[in-house]
Amino acid sequence: MTTVPDKAPPGATSVLISSTFAFTICFAVWMMFAVLGIPIKAQLNLSETQFGLLAAMPVLTGSLVRVPLGIWTDRFGGRIVLFLLMLSTVVPIWLMSYATQYWHFLVLALFVGLAGGSFSVGTPYVARWFPKSRQGFAMGVFGAGNSGSALTKFVAPALIAAAGGSWMIVPKVYAVAMLVTALLFWFGSASKPEHLVKSTASFGAQLKMLRDPRVWRYCQYYSVVFGGYVGLALWMTKYYIGEYGFDMKLAALLAACFSLPGGVLRAIGGWISDKYGAYQTTWWVMWVCWVAFFLLSYPQTQFTILTVSGPQTFHIGLNATLFTILLFVVGIAMAVGKASVFKFISDEFPQNIGAVSGIVGLAGGLGGFILPILFGLLLDLTGVRSSAFMLLYGTVCVSLVWMHFSFRPESVAQGQRALAGKPA
Repeated sequence: MTTVPDKAPPGATSVLISSTFAFTICFAVWMMFAVLGIPIKAQLNLSETQFGLLAAMPVLTGSLVRVPLGIWTDRFGGRIVLFLLMLSTVVPIWLMSYATQYWHFLVLALFVGLAGGSFSVGTPYVARWFPKSRQGFAMGVFGAGNSGSALTKFVAPALIAAAGGSWMIVPKVYAVAMLVTALLFWFGSASKPEHLVKSTASFGAQLKMLRDPRVWRYCQYYSVVFGGYVGLALWMTKYYIGEYGFDMKLAALLAACFSLPGGVLRAIGGWISDKYGAYQTTWWVMWVCWVAFFLLSYPQTQFTILTVSGPQTFHIGLNATLFTILLFVVGIAMAVGKASVFKFISDEFPQNIGAVSGIVGLAGGLGGFILPILFGLLLDLTGVRSSAFMLLYGTVCVSLVWMHFSFRPESVAQGQRALAGKPA
């Protein structure tokens, strides 16, 4: 009797550790404007919309390169692709400390954003080192590198404070960190020729998988759980400063209460997806986000009513403690959701994990690019900070409806097969 191996081959653990560490640093660099953008906004006197564009600019290139990077990973291997990708960002990160005008920051941010493409390289690279029954967990561990967003919120304010309030120290430290990380990754990782996709298909031919409606479905889910995560990770430090009047260090610390679980707990999301299935896991993630965003959307409100003893004024709104608790819950839900979407991919596209994860990652990244700009635009237009959560609430409503009607025909068909006594 032949059994499917459940143990990872030698070297898999080292690959997982080195890849996760590399992705953590890449993500910290990718999210650097969540903190760095605040003093730059003050220095250049930027509007909320301009700040949103600056914060989101690295996300744009980090998203657009995900499709080719995923395909190149299938063809050439994740080790060499990720190593060269990290090296390509070192110089632009360093030059950021010498930028003086808004357009300087925007252009350099585009090149710094290449670091965000590391996800679509590492995901298939790591997954192929593990048996199918453990791929969800392995990809979840790797995806925990999203906690680099929280790392930036701890490190960047401390560096700025140590430099006497000068933000220029942050890009220099990050450039050195990226170079060192690239070298550590190279010596800690490995390659296997059998992990390469033996295909002569062209770039365009591999993109034809966009015709598969399942790919579009997973793009939509990921644009919510990952795009929303990136958008909020970039926006929350500034939100705390404006809404509750905190200084940058405290605001960044509280914002990390969202970013940290949103990254670290992704590994648990992978385990849950392995155990209960990608569909059930994603479904409940969407419902948790729906409830939380409804509560977070309510703006600080004061109203006066006339009583028999005269006018009385009441205040309704979330204080900083309740707000942070709800944000923490959203971070956990999104961490689980990010893992469950990629469990869908590894289950249904085992031969094209790199290409499909690149496409889905592109959709999620574009969501993370668009959202901070829309957050700033809504704030400029309405003056209501919680309008950011109103927007997210609307996107989750759409997601739940779409998910229900996408899977309903499949569920009905499975039920009919079960009643007929046929295998699913």
